[in-house]
Amino acid sequence: MTLYGVGLGPGEADLVTVRGKRVLETADVVYSPGRLSRSVALEHVDESAIGDLDFPMTRDEEQLRAAWKEAAATVAPNAAEGDVAFVTLGDPNVYSTFGHLRRTLEAFHPEVEVEIVPGVSAVTAFATALGVEIEAGAGLSLREAADGRSPTGPDRMILFKVTDAPATHEGLAEAGYEVTYGRRLFMEQGETIVTDDPTELEDRDYYTLAYAEKGDLAVEPATAAFESDGEAPESDRSAGESDESTGSEPIADGGEEVTLERAEGCVHGDCGGHR
Repeated sequence: MTLYGVGLGPGEADLVTVRGKRVLETADVVYSPGRLSRSVALEHVDESAIGDLDFPMTRDEEQLRAAWKEAAATVAPNAAEGDVAFVTLGDPNVYSTFGHLRRTLEAFHPEVEVEIVPGVSAVTAFATALGVEIEAGAGLSLREAADGRSPTGPDRMILFKVTDAPATHEGLAEAGYEVTYGRRLFMEQGETIVTDDPTELEDRDYYTLAYAEKGDLAVEPATAAFESDGEAPESDRSAGESDESTGSEPIADGGEEVTLERAEGCVHGDCGGHR
């Protein structure tokens, strides 16, 4: 039998994937590590199927390891007899508590089979919520910015755990970044805020992220020409018209044939050092 790590998505119940919903509805027990994930799971399963796991609010590693060993000892017998699920907001493999349970089971209960059901993560959901487009070939780096930290370097960054937005903003602005903040995006619990004013986010909230982009970043996708004065770009030729100047075949989308000498995703050199 199997333990399923199920990503619930950012927090709205209808953003749980079809597979995730199916696993929750058929699991014998659905374990939850906290109040928010529990509330989302209850939109899909009866409360009688919920198994709560307690974890101390501490950074003491010994206490945390003891808590995870106890959680694994609770989950393992039920996973041996049937299918159970452990739910987490977002995706089980991205900034998630599920990794601790998986490693503890591998160490002390290797007989338990583990399967992961991916969920919508804030890593991708932020783009829709903030109205940001990450074009093909663009670089995007993931950073943590808790306690006022202001990581810099890459042209584009998504910052998690922005618990002191004014302090983080000060450092980013000095480094030439334009920043948009999002709090509790696609979450049913609490107020959703999207703003470029960090003073609106002076109170601390773990579920705050930011998108930072260098102010001098120049991006011009091929279709940006359609947003001009309405005249068809010179490269928009009638179908079948040959390119007499180059002798090359027509490009299907009307674009210009170029030779690329870089790997996709490395437009601004973000590959090195950020893997």
